[in-house]
Amino acid sequence: MITPVAIALVAHNGCYLVGRRGPNGPLAGYCEFPGGKCLPGEAPEACAVRECLEETGLRVEVLRLRHDVQHTYPYGRVHLHFFDCRLSRESDDSQVHSNFAWFPRRELAECRFPEPNQTVLVQLIAERDTE
Repeated sequence: MITPVAIALVAHNGCYLVGRRGPNGPLAGYCEFPGGKCLPGEAPEACAVRECLEETGLRVEVLRLRHDVQHTYPYGRVHLHFFDCRLSRESDDSQVHSNFAWFPRRELAECRFPEPNQTVLVQLIAERDTE
């Protein structure tokens, strides 16, 4: 079975919202964008919005699907959907939960992300700031 996963690439003022996985479990210590498994019947876009709110406390709007890829981990196969997102008007960018922080786009190269994120990272780092 392939598990659908949605990931929110939240851009704001030239920065991206990045968290770090805890010391235990799969991919311990790796950096991550907000996201998670889709609920049964949940569209990936809705999942990205829900997961971002749950993990960071921020409301976001999906702009577009940037990339999707299937990947096999030792614990199972996933279909990752990466969405470009922006903060909703009612969100306060200073109210991010403590395990997430805003990273300047150019500093993403210094973060250790899981392998299936690499294509997206290369794209993000190569882009010019548009905000």
